[in-house]
Amino acid sequence: MDLYVLGQQLVNGLVLGATYGLIAVGYTMVYGIIGMINFAHGEIYMISAYLAAIGLAVLAWMGIQSPFLLIALTLVFAIVVTSTYGVVIERLAYRPLRKANRLAPLISAIGVSLILQNYVQLSQGAKNQGVPTLISGALRIGEADHFFQITYTQIMIILVALFSMGILNAVVRFTALGRAMRATQQDRGMAEILGINTDRIIAVVFAIGAAMAAVAGVLITLNYGSFDFYVGFVTGIKAFTAAVLGGIGSLPGAMLGGILLGLAESLFSGFVNSDYKDVFAFGLLVAILIFRPSGLLGKPVVEKV
Repeated sequence: MDLYVLGQQLVNGLVLGATYGLIAVGYTMVYGIIGMINFAHGEIYMISAYLAAIGLAVLAWMGIQSPFLLIALTLVFAIVVTSTYGVVIERLAYRPLRKANRLAPLISAIGVSLILQNYVQLSQGAKNQGVPTLISGALRIGEADHFFQITYTQIMIILVALFSMGILNAVVRFTALGRAMRATQQDRGMAEILGINTDRIIAVVFAIGAAMAAVAGVLITLNYGSFDFYVGFVTGIKAFTAAVLGGIGSLPGAMLGGILLGLAESLFSGFVNSDYKDVFAFGLLVAILIFRPSGLLGKPVVEKV
């Protein structure tokens, strides 16, 4: 086995896994709070890719040339817009159906996903879109003919992903908002008795999940440079797989599941066959869930009597 090829695949897997983990956070937070899966979450990621292109174009037209300032302002723009999308989706597709049959919000979420997908296709076109490379260069390890590298964009993705997860974890654990979120998750009725506006908390959770997807969408778009209206479906399914793999409802589990899934895909592609990388990734999920049905860091589900 070529160690440099292994190193390159590990780098690629970490970058891919970090973005899966950021998107998986949205799935795991919504499920942890209301026990429902937001299958429109992948389309939020897709929309953030288009917002990245729009934001970069507008900022460049305004004369801003600093790559880091362009990226920072584009991130803020995408987070604001996608958070609004998240709140609107919760208000229209989930809140009216909280007490309905569990299939109703699932069908509603799939409907919202299709609406967003077709809306973007009609408004932006079905062709692949692209953004220019803003940060060039890479760190190379090895010799002239045998080396692996990590680009500065990939370094930025890993650092921003870890920073975002750290900030989110601190908010959930150490702030009043985080305490209200945990109380709503544990017992919504008791939380309301204690004066917590659970509707507002749930809307905030949707907004935070959408913001994390926006961060992933902007970063991965800058890394790969191209996207289309269908990119959210496949990536969303894989991020949901990462959330289940790590233990849906667990924030550290979402990132762990994302990294494991990214590494599994990358290593299988590099050393076996890239055509079957998805088969291997989902097979890994099945194998782990057979032995740990609640996921790697998930807690066993106890039915309430």
